[in-house]
Amino acid sequence: MKITATIGLGANLNDPAAQIDRALAELDNLPATRLLARSSLYASAPIGYADQPDFVNAVAQVETELAPRALLAALLHLEHRHGRARSFRNAPRTLDLDLLLYDGAHFHEDGLTLPHPRMQERCFVLLPLLEIAPGTVIPGQGRAADWLDACAGQQVTVLPPPTAAVDA
Repeated sequence: MKITATIGLGANLNDPAAQIDRALAELDNLPATRLLARSSLYASAPIGYADQPDFVNAVAQVETELAPRALLAALLHLEHRHGRARSFRNAPRTLDLDLLLYDGAHFHEDGLTLPHPRMQERCFVLLPLLEIAPGTVIPGQGRAADWLDACAGQQVTVLPPPTAAVDA
């Protein structure tokens, strides 16, 4: 059965925008999965551990036949291939992939909570999510748009799209 899953992407090391762009392309190559939509790239200040570079973030929606655990495992494998090291909580990273939503699933198991905890408190998730899916409802939390005021003080800005090189 095909479902729609929403994935948050973030990076702040080793050319973060390029890391995100590569990861978005790789999501489309996961087994039984295809990329439906991708947001613009957004810059955001770090939360938690502040002594690190700003992040580049995006949100993607995929159609997948993978079960939630299998999709999460595939995302963790992509992180690993991009050189993700988990040295401490909120550490700088080459790539962070979070399974935010899995259709309307609302549950908690060891290592997997859906919807992703605190996603409704993170402007770097809400802004790109609302760009590609403005009517999103977060199971157990309500409309994603209704949470924007709660994160109004967070520094998040949309990045301009890259400009193509012009031949002279």
